[in-house]
Amino acid sequence: MTVRGGPQGRPRAFIGSFTSAGGRGVLAADVDAATGALTITGASGTVADPSFLTLAGTTLYAVSETEEGAAAAFDVSGAAPRPLGAPTAVHGAAPTHLCVADGHLLTANYTSGSVTVLPLAEDGSLRPAAGLARHEGSGPVTGRQDAPHAHQVLPDPSGRWVTAVDLGTDSVRVYALDAATGALRPHGETALRPGTGPRHLAFHPAGTHAYVLNELEPTLTVCRWDAHAGALQPLGETPVLPEGATEPGYPSGVVVAPDGRFLWAAVRGDDSLAVLALDESGDKAELVTTVPCGGHWPRALTLDPSGRRLYAANERSGDVTWFDIDAETGVPRRAGAVEAPAASCVVFG
Repeated sequence: MTVRGGPQGRPRAFIGSFTSAGGRGVLAADVDAATGALTITGASGTVADPSFLTLAGTTLYAVSETEEGAAAAFDVSGAAPRPLGAPTAVHGAAPTHLCVADGHLLTANYTSGSVTVLPLAEDGSLRPAAGLARHEGSGPVTGRQDAPHAHQVLPDPSGRWVTAVDLGTDSVRVYALDAATGALRPHGETALRPGTGPRHLAFHPAGTHAYVLNELEPTLTVCRWDAHAGALQPLGETPVLPEGATEPGYPSGVVVAPDGRFLWAAVRGDDSLAVLALDESGDKAELVTTVPCGGHWPRALTLDPSGRRLYAANERSGDVTWFDIDAETGVPRRAGAVEAPAASCVVFG
């Protein structure tokens, strides 16, 4: 569903930002459908460090990436986000990602290495936590993998499973969510190559593959996904930086084209967007090229609902840059930017 607001009834976008680094919190923006340009219409600074957002109808949800850890709900039917109650504790430290599944909001809590389940009330507001799954394990990279670090939680395309990507344990966990109780039942865990530090994954539109972007090594792990069995099978790795790249790369966000032909990844440090071509089977990914991200430290990458534009949230340069995608080559071309201090993510209806 596309949220529409303002006198022109334009499509909307929402930007998360780090208030601790000068961000304005959750920003609302009108989207020019013809050009992709964003125009900020309002903001809410009521929640500390709303670093990641997700939208369900006219309700926007945000994590509060703080040591205490919380999530918040906003009504976004107006020009500026309106809080729906006070932030709700997630009983986990530094939540970095969230999703809606089966009438619940789930958060991935990075520092504590856990996933929290919050039931949704009829008006979209959040109820107290009903479920909490704690990860165990570690990895070989000292200082980054001394403990579990759940970085993303995402339902699979079939809606039967919930996946949780853990940077600290080099693994992806699969859960079954009990919609009646909010409990998460562990179903399986897929080990990836030690030291890669998986951060986020994106599913192929056919629902047959998942592509895991690794933060500690600038690579993409291609996996086959069996929705019937709830099983993830790694097939191989592909670099997201060209050979001989001089700047270190710390990948962050990954998206797949609606037709399954291309995949794009944001890489911090190198400050680039990687373009990868997917073969017809989905089993192989090949790096085509990289282009500048339009700013510094692209924390997240988002595809707009049309599938024709990419938006990079450049945290350290404080802007959101958008790109038109060449339909034949998949290569993004910078088309514009809007100021957004400490930007961390962009979501669309």
